[in-house]
Amino acid sequence: YFSNTGLSLLLYSQPALLDLSAGTNEKTLIDILTQRSNVQRQLICKAYQEDATGKTLVEDLEGDTHSHFEDLLVALVTPPAIYDSQEFHKALKGVGTNDSALIEIFATRSNKQMKEISDAYLKQTEKKLTLDLKNEISGEFAKAILILAEGKRDENTHVDAAKAKEDAKTLYTAGEKKWGTDESKFIDILCQRSIPQLRQTLVEYKTISGKSLQESIEGEMSGELEELLVAIVKCVKNVPAYLAERLHQGMKGGGTDECILNRIMVSRSEIDMLDIRAEFKKLYSYSLHSAIEAIRYLIGTMVRVGVQI
Repeated sequence: YFSNTGLSLLLYSQPALLDLSAGTNEKTLIDILTQRSNVQRQLICKAYQEDATGKTLVEDLEGDTHSHFEDLLVALVTPPAIYDSQEFHKALKGVGTNDSALIEIFATRSNKQMKEISDAYLKQTEKKLTLDLKNEISGEFAKAILILAEGKRDENTHVDAAKAKEDAKTLYTAGEKKWGTDESKFIDILCQRSIPQLRQTLVEYKTISGKSLQESIEGEMSGELEELLVAIVKCVKNVPAYLAERLHQGMKGGGTDECILNRIMVSRSEIDMLDIRAEFKKLYSYSLHSAIEAIRYLIGTMVRVGVQI
């Protein structure tokens, strides 16, 4: 056992631990950084800079590790809101907007988390998150994302059954029952009603239409708005199952999207990773651990974030 200061001094007193070229230090870094909570890792970072090296741990990790392994370790020592804001900025400012990453972030974060992300983004970039969004995306997709970004979802836990029926009828009338789709109705309801309220609305919608709301959205809409609204519906039903699907998407096919794996494994490690693991096994009949190990050794270390924290 080491105190947080002791861990920092351990890294400092044995510089070889940060020299990964010899291939002998990965286990120590992984063991230290994945077996502590993010709060503990922030204390380690503070002690590492103030009591040990005079440099930030991020600087040393960036200098002595590489590629996706570096990305993972840096993510682990970054405060959650700052990490989310960086992922948002990366999705927004890359070569073409990464709509799927934006959707994953905005569909799964609470009002409180969105406020923290917005504050972190303003501090990091000196720009308002919502203004940057308006400059990069447009149309009904932008309208929906902005509502989520502004944290306007009702957080009342009380379920109004009559309102759920009314909303279900509104959605049916706006979609299945008419020629063309009134997308604004879907946006207003799905982006602003509370999660418990929406769960009841899904039940009422199935009763009225004979099909699920997800099926209706998939049949009536297309593009990034469809993807966002389907993601919201999936999250209303089961956030861990949605994220398990995202992890599977990141690992299937000819390549691996390490950004998806890093983002979900790190950001959910102290929230619902055990549930994500269970949903993954339920959906795909093999474990998340075995899926990640099957890719390659370094990516396999990510699973420890979920297993050990």
